[in-house]
Amino acid sequence: MNLASSLFSATWHGLMLALSVLILLLLVRRAPWRRLLDSSQLNLLLGFVVGLTLLWSLRAGVKPGLSLHMLGAMAATLTLGPWLGLLALAGALTGITLNGAVEWSAWPVNFVLMAAVPMALAHAIQRGIERWLPAHFFVFIFVTSFAGAALTVMLQGVIASSAMVAAGAYPADFLLTDYLPYFLLLGFSEAWISGAIVTLLVVYRPDWVAGFDDSRYLLNK
Repeated sequence: MNLASSLFSATWHGLMLALSVLILLLLVRRAPWRRLLDSSQLNLLLGFVVGLTLLWSLRAGVKPGLSLHMLGAMAATLTLGPWLGLLALAGALTGITLNGAVEWSAWPVNFVLMAAVPMALAHAIQRGIERWLPAHFFVFIFVTSFAGAALTVMLQGVIASSAMVAAGAYPADFLLTDYLPYFLLLGFSEAWISGAIVTLLVVYRPDWVAGFDDSRYLLNK
């Protein structure tokens, strides 16, 4: 979903700009920057930025601002952690903006709805699963990585669509019938891509997956 600047009023742009500045300040303060002193972690972050930029460039459009593409938010959250994952999504958004897919004036709107919201959703789902479900390897892979990724992208579609309705960009009945149903298919694709990436990393490079703890998911199982 690459939201066009024309879909939102000046008030909305001002609000999203303020939220973006606040979120970026929190990112600067809370991100585990010391992890990036490890070259492998820095390369992992940069790899996510490049990969997500390419992934976000592959999109299908319905109407202006209603393009569909996979997010990769859950994979970024589980691998990098929520704050560095948010940085990766922000980097990908900047990449497609440089490519001309998004206007610079729409960067704050897209940052909030395409990066901050899905990252917050993915982290909340991860924490909820850790709290309420058994600490089992297959729960991490199939529930968090697969199902959690699908749920993240579907909820993000609902929230972004609600924002467009509130802004008067599109009527609710149009989005409900001609746009939101596609997020079910997008969620299925997101689940497989995210799950495959996380599974491969857990098997071959578990030290690259910040959300995976050997002592929690494998010890005495």
